[in-house]
Amino acid sequence: MKTAIYASVAVAMFALPAVAQDAANGEKEFRKCKACHMIQSPDGTDVVKGGKVGPNLYGVVGRKAGTAEGFKFSDALIKLGEAGEIWTPEDLAGYVTDPNSYVEEKVGDKSLKTKMTFKLAKNQADVIAFLAQHSPDAGAAPAADAATPAEPAAPATN
Repeated sequence: MKTAIYASVAVAMFALPAVAQDAANGEKEFRKCKACHMIQSPDGTDVVKGGKVGPNLYGVVGRKAGTAEGFKFSDALIKLGEAGEIWTPEDLAGYVTDPNSYVEEKVGDKSLKTKMTFKLAKNQADVIAFLAQHSPDAGAAPAADAATPAEPAAPATN
C-alpha cells in the first residue's frame, strides 16, 4: 500500500512540469483549501479569506518548510524545514497529495505526523500555480530537475 502511495506521489512530482498549469482553475480548486488556509499579504490584504487552522499560504512557493510566521507547526514540518526543505512546486505537489507519506519519505521517520489531514487528489499543479502567483520568492525556488550550473568556459587562446 505504501509503495503505491509513494509511486503516485512520485508520478505527481515528475509529471508536474509536463502538465499545463491553470492558475484560474487552481483558484477555484483552492476553495477546498480555504477551510483551513488563507492567503494574506504582509500588508494585511486578504487575497483569499480563509481559515486559520493552517498557515497563511502567501509566499509558500520558495519558502522554507515549517517557517510561516505566526503559526505553530507540527514537529514533522519543523523537521522537514530543518532538513532544508524549500517548497518547490514539485515538492508541494507531493506534499498536498499525501502530507504524512511525503514527510515520512523525506525525513525517514514514521512517527512524525503533520497536522494536515486533507489530501488533494487532483489538480495539484493548478492549485500550486495559483499559490505561485502569490509567492514573491517562487522564482527563487529551485526546480526539482534544475541542472547544476556549468563551469565557465575557459578563455579561447589563439
